[in-house]
Amino acid sequence: MLLRIHPENPAERQIRTVAECLGDGGVVIFPTDTIYAIGCDIYKPKAVDRVAQIKGVNKQKANFSFICYDLSHLSEFTRPLDNAVYKMMRRNLPGPFTFILDAGGKVPKIFQSKKKTIGIRVPDNNIARAIVAALGNPIMSTSVHDNDEVLEYTTDPELIHERYANQVDIVIAGGYGDNNPSTIVDCTGPDPLIIREGKGMLQ
Repeated sequence: MLLRIHPENPAERQIRTVAECLGDGGVVIFPTDTIYAIGCDIYKPKAVDRVAQIKGVNKQKANFSFICYDLSHLSEFTRPLDNAVYKMMRRNLPGPFTFILDAGGKVPKIFQSKKKTIGIRVPDNNIARAIVAALGNPIMSTSVHDNDEVLEYTTDPELIHERYANQVDIVIAGGYGDNNPSTIVDCTGPDPLIIREGKGMLQ
């Protein structure tokens, strides 16, 4: 199903449709402030399995991120943060960053791999954040990659739909995506370390 949602003013009814799909264990493709992502409800293990299968990765080793509405979920899913790290995240979010943090005890068991870390995203994208707000908890997220040797990411949601229509429940068309991923900042060491340069420039 291809669902067109206005990127600036997403309709509540359409957002509710997506949230209900996720709550029922569905898998959706949605826009972020960087590239399009495949996601599901973090509390639906079978949906997580589907996403891992679509990506062709081992879910215990995969680098899945949690898409959050804001930083209010941090205390639930991460260990207590250093004050400087929290201030840095507040300065830069919502924005095109993935912050790697030490995972807390309430992370669903399916994500509790040997790494003991979790990626947190608060994208500057009205559609993604509205879905999380309607669902009531974070969405597990992973990038939509392209098979093309030159273009790493597909930016056209209609082309994404052509490719994934039989593998996911909903593809949201919310405008063209970016082909530059988020900047990944590892905050698990003594100092924040940028491990992938992407769209975001830390402030």
